[in-house]
Amino acid sequence: MSEKKVVSETLYDGYAQSFTVTKQLFEVKTEHQYLEIVETPFMGRVMLLDGVVQTTEKDEFIYHEMMVHVPLFAHPNPKRVLIIGGGDGGILREVLRHQNVEHVTQVEIDGSVIDMCKEYFPNHSQGAYDNPRANIVIADGKEFVASCQDKFDVIIADSTDPIGPGEVLFTSDFYADEKNNCLAEGGIMVAQNGVPFMQGDELTNTYQRLGKLYKDASFYVMPVPTYIGGFMSLAWATDDESLRQQTAEQIQARVAGAGFETRYYNADVHVASFALPNYIRNLMK
Repeated sequence: MSEKKVVSETLYDGYAQSFTVTKQLFEVKTEHQYLEIVETPFMGRVMLLDGVVQTTEKDEFIYHEMMVHVPLFAHPNPKRVLIIGGGDGGILREVLRHQNVEHVTQVEIDGSVIDMCKEYFPNHSQGAYDNPRANIVIADGKEFVASCQDKFDVIIADSTDPIGPGEVLFTSDFYADEKNNCLAEGGIMVAQNGVPFMQGDELTNTYQRLGKLYKDASFYVMPVPTYIGGFMSLAWATDDESLRQQTAEQIQARVAGAGFETRYYNADVHVASFALPNYIRNLMK
């Protein structure tokens, strides 16, 4: 009887999750990172970058819906959106469901990630990369925002963890360039910010950096099963302090007019996601 192959995540020392692998679909060492795609019995296809789980077929909808619909329904009229990272296409897919969005620029450092995800995770993008409203730029996100000439109503930084190529997307300089060069007046910036129970320093650092730039810097949370350790946090930053204070009724009015269904996100979840447990509040110092 052959031994089952198992792949274990390498994000934390002394603590890990493992997946039984039924098939190794793809692996490559790109210019920037080691990319691996495996088939698993429970989570479907799983993508890892440098040994860290990035996305799975089974639970991706929670992450992508919350990262996109919270800022896009909070903003009164988002027309232009900038995505940093997000090569699997899930963020782009969800943004393009908003028909009032006229233009989306996505900046991805590694074009091979997009190519592989089109092939092995087609349901993530669902044809979004062929949408005429989408402009795909293969470039370093930090360099892009440093020389950005356009203004965007919403910026979504869907980066990897602050190790390797994603590390520069958590720096004070990156946040400052995002706001000063790219974000329209009254705009919203959100960013992947890790699991606070496991990566508390990451949340504290982000809060301190964004707090120096924005009138309203905070976080909202969601439970994504494969991002182990409890709530995942998303950074939230804007100069319009009213946007985070909207009621479920105000959000629902926009949701009702959007004309599409979601699997996780709704107006009640939107409002509730900003209610932070004390252990997360205590990290915001």
